[in-house]
Amino acid sequence: METINFEDFNKIDLRVGEILTAEKIPQTENLLRLVVDFGKLGKKKVITGIFRWYKPEELVGKQAIFVFNLAPKEIRGELSEAMILTAEQADGSYVIIVPQKKSPPGAKVF
Repeated sequence: METINFEDFNKIDLRVGEILTAEKIPQTENLLRLVVDFGKLGKKKVITGIFRWYKPEELVGKQAIFVFNLAPKEIRGELSEAMILTAEQADGSYVIIVPQKKSPPGAKVF
């Protein structure tokens, strides 16, 4: 695996976000459209392929860790402005990475 230097790692802005809305994107198998609150930093739309493991109603009100400064990317006609972080489990499923305690939306993750 390729390593990165500390300066490159420092470019990644990880933030706590609170999911305000979550909805399945029609005519896709696993995509969800999230609107995520980052406090004073504003709201962002996030497109994620976790519908197989999470239903929209499970995510609303939940906090998670996001890559906040990822360049926007179009996914199946939808613009995604950040990326939710997940961890792969032994069975091949994925779980979202969440703060251990409730944190202010937009809190920086180090």
